[in-house]
Amino acid sequence: MTTKTTAPRRAAPQPVPTALSRRAAVFKVLTRTLIGLIVVVQVYPLVWLFLTSMRTEQSFTEGNPFALPTSFSFANYSRALAVGNLGKNIVNSFIVTLGANILIVALGMMGAYALTVLGFKGSKIVRGIFLVGLIVPVQIALVPLFVDYASTGVLDTYQSMIVPLAGFSLPMAIFLFSSFFGYISQETYDAASLDGAGPYRIFVSMIIPLSVNTILTVVLVNSIFIWNDFIFANTFVLSDGLKTIPLGLQNYIGNMGKVDWTATFAAVCITVTPLLLVFLVLNKAVVYGIESGGNKG
Repeated sequence: MTTKTTAPRRAAPQPVPTALSRRAAVFKVLTRTLIGLIVVVQVYPLVWLFLTSMRTEQSFTEGNPFALPTSFSFANYSRALAVGNLGKNIVNSFIVTLGANILIVALGMMGAYALTVLGFKGSKIVRGIFLVGLIVPVQIALVPLFVDYASTGVLDTYQSMIVPLAGFSLPMAIFLFSSFFGYISQETYDAASLDGAGPYRIFVSMIIPLSVNTILTVVLVNSIFIWNDFIFANTFVLSDGLKTIPLGLQNYIGNMGKVDWTATFAAVCITVTPLLLVFLVLNKAVVYGIESGGNKG
């Protein structure tokens, strides 16, 4: 009885890497390396801030300020709350941020709706004038606003901060909302009109629900600017009871310019954490809002 032998199978030939594939691999490595460096540059200050806020004052002043802490202590946080009026500062910043964002979203949506959807003669010119506000520095409005506030009794109030913050944030809000409204097809507006919906009903029943992600984007982007505002608050606030967070951090500067650095870092951590957590939770909505608002415009 003879056995049939089979020839061994030859291995499939491996594809020879071409010059194009090698360049693509090198480009991928360089891209990932660059992204990694950017992440390190962005994340390192936050990590250093949180670690330093738990160092002892002696360890920070006498040792290497950039070294890793050998021990952790939460005494800086209790001292930060005791030294400065941090709780009141956070409440004031929250009131200003909330009030300014309400004005920005309401006026920005209505203005963009009138310019983009309803349209009127000269609407493009009006939209261009609004966009010019993106390059106007806020410093040019300080003296005129201070004079007007002093003569009308608005100085040293929440309104003195909310109004200019909302006004200077309005051009970007109108740009984002206008871009998103232009992204909605004209057939959608026509179908709503054929169903008997007027401009007010279209705005309330269709535009607002569709604009949720864009609203979140506008709110979060402007909240970072408003929450950290120092110029308007330092110019228009005179009493300690209305100081926002950036002004309140000055309380940690003692006599002869001595600064309680560890307590200051702890106070910064307390004030940054809420905004950072909200941004991380709503990150996807922000990215989607920017993408949908930037597809047309």
